[in-house]
Amino acid sequence: LGELLEPERLTPARVEFVDIAGLVEGASRGEGLGNQFLARIREVDGIVHVLRGFEGDVAHIGGKVDPIRDLEIVRTEMAIADLEVVGRRIEKLAGAVKRGDKESAREKEALERVREFLSAIDRTALMEWVEGEGTVAREVPLLSTKPVIYVVNVAEEWAADPDSAPFVREIVEAVGDGGTVIAMSVKLEAELSEMDPSEEAAFRAEWGMASRPVDRLIREGTDLLGLVAFYTIKGDETRGWMIRRGTPVAEAAGRIHSDMERGFIKAEVMSCEDLFSLGSVSAVREAGKLNIEGRDYPVRDGDVVLVHFKT
Repeated sequence: LGELLEPERLTPARVEFVDIAGLVEGASRGEGLGNQFLARIREVDGIVHVLRGFEGDVAHIGGKVDPIRDLEIVRTEMAIADLEVVGRRIEKLAGAVKRGDKESAREKEALERVREFLSAIDRTALMEWVEGEGTVAREVPLLSTKPVIYVVNVAEEWAADPDSAPFVREIVEAVGDGGTVIAMSVKLEAELSEMDPSEEAAFRAEWGMASRPVDRLIREGTDLLGLVAFYTIKGDETRGWMIRRGTPVAEAAGRIHSDMERGFIKAEVMSCEDLFSLGSVSAVREAGKLNIEGRDYPVRDGDVVLVHFKT
C-alpha cells in the first residue's frame, strides 16, 4: 500500500511482544520472583515459550540442557498457580451452592472438572474440554488455557534446517496438539535483523535459509490470537490495524477514534488485492468493487476501509 499510494506517513500494524523472564521450579510459591512473572503472564493474550535447544558454554540454571524438563517446569508452575485461582473460586461458590443456587452449582461443577485436568497437568485434555464444553472455564483467567507457540532456540549451524536440530523432534512430540513449534537460531536471527534487507537476503541465500522463521512466528501468532489486519488510507497516513477476526466495522472504526464508532454512518470497503490489481481507489470504485457496508459488517483480513461518520 505504501509503494502504491506513497503517503507521507506509513504506519504498520502492531502486535506487542512482552519479554517475561523464565519461570523456575517453585515459581508458584514465589521462587525467583515467580509471583511477579506469573502476574505478567496473566496480562497477555498468548504465550511464546522459548526453549533452549543448543549446547555450549552459556550456563543453564538447571545445569544440563533439557528443554523437555524446562517445558514441564513451566507447565507445572502455571498449573499450580491456576489451581489456587480455581480453588478460591470454588470456595466462594460454596455458600451459594448450599442455598440451592443452580447457576453457582453448575459453575462449581465445571471448575471441579478444570481442577482435575490441572491436577493431572494435562493441558491438551483441558484445552479440548474448554473448547467443547467449558463455557465457565473460559471466563476464569487461567494461565494453562492461554494459546502457546513454542520457539526452540537452536545452534547457528542448524539455521538452514532448524527442524532437524537436536531436541526439536522430542519437543514436537511432547507438545503434541497443544501448540505450534517453530525452530530457529535466535542469535543469528537477531544479527540478521540488523542488516540491510538486500544484504540479509544474500546471507540467507548463502546459508540455504529458504525463509525467515520470524515471519512464520508473526503469521502463527496472529492466527493463534484470531487477528486480522485492515488498513486505512485517508489523508497523509496509510496505516495498518490489528483486530479480532469477525469484529464489526463500526467497532473497528472505534479503534481508530472513538468518535468514528459513535457517529458511524457507513464504511467503504475494498480488498488490497483489488486495489493492487486496479491501481487506485477511483479505479476500484469504477469497477464496482468498492462496497458500501453497514456497522455490523465483519472486517476481513486485507480490507481497506474508508469510514464515514458524523461528529
